Amino acid sequence: MRTTDLPQVRSLRLFESMSEKNFETLMQTAYLQNFPAQLDLITEGDPADFLYIVIEGCVELYARSNGREATMAMVRPVGTFILAAVLKDAVYLMSARTCQKSKILLIPSENVREAFQADESFTRAIVQELASCYRGVVKEHKNLKLRTAVERLANRLLRYYRDQGANGSLELPYDKRTIASLLGMTPENLSRAFNTLKPYGVDVDGSVVKLNDTKALETLAKPNPLIDGRDQ
Repeated sequence: MRTTDLPQVRSLRLFESMSEKNFETLMQTAYLQNFPAQLDLITEGDPADFLYIVIEGCVELYARSNGREATMAMVRPVGTFILAAVLKDAVYLMSARTCQKSKILLIPSENVREAFQADESFTRAIVQELASCYRGVVKEHKNLKLRTAVERLANRLLRYYRDQGANGSLELPYDKRTIASLLGMTPENLSRAFNTLKPYGVDVDGSVVKLNDTKALETLAKPNPLIDGRDQ
């Protein structure tokens, strides 16, 4: 594969400092494929054969146990999964499926590990990426442990609101079942949480949510940069 075909991959923090020669060598082993919506890509417990990079579309990472299923994360362009399993030559701890038609780059795990040994800049970038992922997991754990369901929803709505320009309303990026699972809630609990937020200016109409009183919502949510900050 020609590296000029995927400039967005080169711009990823994981690859931006990698030598051109090593990057070209790695990309020559990669596969760029289109996948339909709702297609299973990997299954937890299987060996990590590839590092996946989402170029277009969206991928849901999820897990199952004792008859239960939970959404763990959503991966949008340009994002990778699952790097830790690839480096450890271990099994996947999560499954993945496409949420919509997606274009995904697959890099064989063995070649990623070879590049890890051969390119110091790539090695440092991987360490930084894994450190960021670890801190993200800690923040999410704090969010689940230290906040009520209503507080988790309020803070998530404020995040979506800021990401979409803070213009008075927001559109939920995923269906409510997925959002409930991301927040550690059932769909029924999510519905009750939305009702609880009505006095704080939250008005829901399908996937569109109006925030009529963001100050009141922030007073309830109490955003914390050590949980909600993306660069902390």
